[in-house]
Amino acid sequence: MADDCLFEKRADGVALITFNRPDSLNAMGGALLPQLVAHLERCEQDAEVRCVALTGAGRGFCAGGDVKGFAASGQIGITQERLAQGALATSLRLHTLRKPTVALVNGPAAGAGMSLALACDIRFCSDQARFVTGFARIGLSGDFGGSWFLQRLIGYGRALEAYLLAEPIDAARALELGIANHVVPHDDFMPRGLEYCARLAAGPTYAYGNIKAALNFAASAHAREALAFEAGTMIDSSRSQDFADGAKAWAEGRKPEFRGR
Repeated sequence: MADDCLFEKRADGVALITFNRPDSLNAMGGALLPQLVAHLERCEQDAEVRCVALTGAGRGFCAGGDVKGFAASGQIGITQERLAQGALATSLRLHTLRKPTVALVNGPAAGAGMSLALACDIRFCSDQARFVTGFARIGLSGDFGGSWFLQRLIGYGRALEAYLLAEPIDAARALELGIANHVVPHDDFMPRGLEYCARLAAGPTYAYGNIKAALNFAASAHAREALAFEAGTMIDSSRSQDFADGAKAWAEGRKPEFRGR
């Protein structure tokens, strides 16, 4: 099987997943999607992985679905159930994984590729990054969770316009809207992006998991329920080894060394 999606487990706790179909701007054909699912499952189960980073080989992040294949068949070619399963195994996993997920967006992120970037916790972007929903250009409505994630980042009206017009959003505008968290010059984009990911990997990843869970729950909960859930995650975090080590380091005036447990 071709290595359409590469995996590198780095010594600093960062797992770097690279979409590796550069001739097609890393379109989600070939073995890319099943390999991505397998890599994310590995990250979920491996305690030594403390931050997950996605990027693309070549000049793009991910062009989304295999449009040439759509054109040849006249339809997407898979069932609703399989499409939903693919989104749950990738976008939802990136969103709910109990460790930080970062999209290192090096160039165009289009269609489902944009959706995968939006599913990550953070989007660290090159100044050559570009986001475009793209679906309406070929008569489609969207998949892989973009419709859910985008409006939570930029609001319903702007998200709807982004889907209806499918116009490219450059890095500067993405930063202004809140799609991008950081934009840096392309020449030093990858070193700075990996440095950022390493910083997250060195943090209290057990608490990070609870932070993500609390924010995700609060996004659709009543305040009373959100406060109760938040209290539960706080108590759980207080029972972790990271908290014990962090509190001791604070009292001793030194930097803590978190272990993610």
